[in-house]
Amino acid sequence: MRRLLVTGGCGFIGSNFVRYMLREHRDVEIWNLDLLTYAGNPENLADIENDPRYHFVHGDIADRATVDRVLREGIEAVVNFAAESHVDRSIHDSTPFVRTNVLGTQVLLDASRKAGVSRYVQISTDEVYGSLGPTGYFTEETPLAPNSPYSASKAGADLLVRAFHHTFGFPAIITRCSNNYGPYQFPEKLIPLFICNALRDEPLPVYGDGLQVRDWIHVLDHCRAIDLVLQKGVPGQVYNIGGRCEKTNLEVTRAILNILGKPETLIKFVTDRPGHDRRYAIDCSKIERELGWRPQISFDEGLKATVDWYLRNQDWVERVRSGEYRRYYELQYGERLKSS
Repeated sequence: MRRLLVTGGCGFIGSNFVRYMLREHRDVEIWNLDLLTYAGNPENLADIENDPRYHFVHGDIADRATVDRVLREGIEAVVNFAAESHVDRSIHDSTPFVRTNVLGTQVLLDASRKAGVSRYVQISTDEVYGSLGPTGYFTEETPLAPNSPYSASKAGADLLVRAFHHTFGFPAIITRCSNNYGPYQFPEKLIPLFICNALRDEPLPVYGDGLQVRDWIHVLDHCRAIDLVLQKGVPGQVYNIGGRCEKTNLEVTRAILNILGKPETLIKFVTDRPGHDRRYAIDCSKIERELGWRPQISFDEGLKATVDWYLRNQDWVERVRSGEYRRYYELQYGERLKSS
């Protein structure tokens, strides 16, 4: 049985990945290390918490003693999702972003190298590349040029991973993905926020002119890509992961309203955020060519399924919005969570 440490496994992408791996690989045993800050929701994995192959550890990747303790479980590979990830929050206060995304990664790398793990995958973002003009694509060779405190902290983590591979021969790989969407996404992000607001007939706040372009990928396509990188990726390499699906924020907003049968009068244009990148677009031909991965879920199909999930799980949304979801952990484990 392969023993895998997933950090940040109670977050949006992490929880989908944990569930995916347990479903697709009967020989995998997973330790999930998560600090359960505001976007880490243990209820995201309530359906598998009694699986004997799943082990939850409440802890911080920046805490060396906790990381060492988990790695002593015979962990063979590490996938690091743990990160502060919301750009607007990083503009308000960058401190937790530097602590978790940079210092936390450094602690995890040091501990993993000492423990002799055979594979380490750093989950990064296309935002480390900065902003594109109206043409062209990010490749793995595009220079890093982050434009927000969040993306700068992720770029710093990527450089540490690169340095550990170059200096120590540490078997680390970096993945950089475009915008994810799908079930269990914290409802401050664009797609779940706009779905939830539209259901309440509340305004959908669109930054600036709404013509910022993002490349969208369904979270399950991302999970499949990470699984392939974990199995077949080459240490020291970077793999871009994208949906080949460029949409303006306004196009995404209108698509959500159309699915829900809501009027476009709900769209409210608001002042753009500082330093808002204009366009991201991923060239993912490397992972397609070398590992045989391609996105399988079209945006139309994936968005309809995502809207349907939020329609069927409005109680989950309400518990997240109210903070009541934190009570789930406290009732299950008898440990009170700190506010964050």
